[in-house]
Amino acid sequence: MPYTPDAVAKEAELAAPQADRPSTSSPFDWLPYAAIAILLVVLYYRVAIKLVYDWYTIPDYSHGFLVPFFAAFLIWDKRKVLKATPIKQTWSGIALVVFSIMVLILGVYGVELFTARISFIFLMTGLIATLFGWAMVRELRFPLLVLLLAIPFPAILFNRITFPLQLLASKIASDILPLLGVPTLHEGNVIELPVMKLEVAEACSGIRSLMSLFTLAVFYGYFLEKTTKRRVILALASIPIAVTANVARIVGTGLCVQYWDPEKALGFFHEFSGWVMFVVSLACLFLVHRAMRLISPVKAKLS
Repeated sequence: MPYTPDAVAKEAELAAPQADRPSTSSPFDWLPYAAIAILLVVLYYRVAIKLVYDWYTIPDYSHGFLVPFFAAFLIWDKRKVLKATPIKQTWSGIALVVFSIMVLILGVYGVELFTARISFIFLMTGLIATLFGWAMVRELRFPLLVLLLAIPFPAILFNRITFPLQLLASKIASDILPLLGVPTLHEGNVIELPVMKLEVAEACSGIRSLMSLFTLAVFYGYFLEKTTKRRVILALASIPIAVTANVARIVGTGLCVQYWDPEKALGFFHEFSGWVMFVVSLACLFLVHRAMRLISPVKAKLS
């Protein structure tokens, strides 16, 4: 049976390489994603503005400006893995989306900023699962968790962290100062020196350096370590380092009050020592990392 021109053309099209075939994607395929992005802006722009304001005005969370850029870099760094991840859309993510919107409403009308802010992470997880599948969520779980570092703790949790840190720092400092020739009387978060009383206030609890150092430890571990175990160790090591540095700062302030000038000790030295101790903390984190590599060197993979 002779081939008709239409049959010959159809056979040639089927035999053509995939790259030579005309694309079936529509230029309007991006419209649903754009609509979702606009809805996200409408839902969260007030929450985002207040969050940025808190980053700017609350020193404990000034590192929040870096977190979104780091999360974006994490996504870009995994771009090849994300492209190779199969897309399997599922309706199961809708339940998480609905839950996230309920949490947002509860946070907005319940005047709980933490609840409203964390709902964004839940919502992004639900949208990714719905549009791309749970396999994509697994690949993006670390960037999503990193965003938690930019969200300030709720006040009730923040106070439960800072007050024990105040007591711990003041207790250790009051035990060290007598060894250096400065008698002390410790009552709660107050260290009574022969010259004056030294109060370990909330701002001196070390929470500021702890949060910033922990965040930088996460960044540091990601860029300079390849194993999850070592990254976790580095992040956890930042906690005792920050506490120790804060105690050293209080001890230094007490020595300056006793042997130098109380006014300068509580003014210039107290502020300057905060920056110095943070730099020292970073150096200690680096030393911990070097010690880890000396104790357990990374084994090179044979090709």
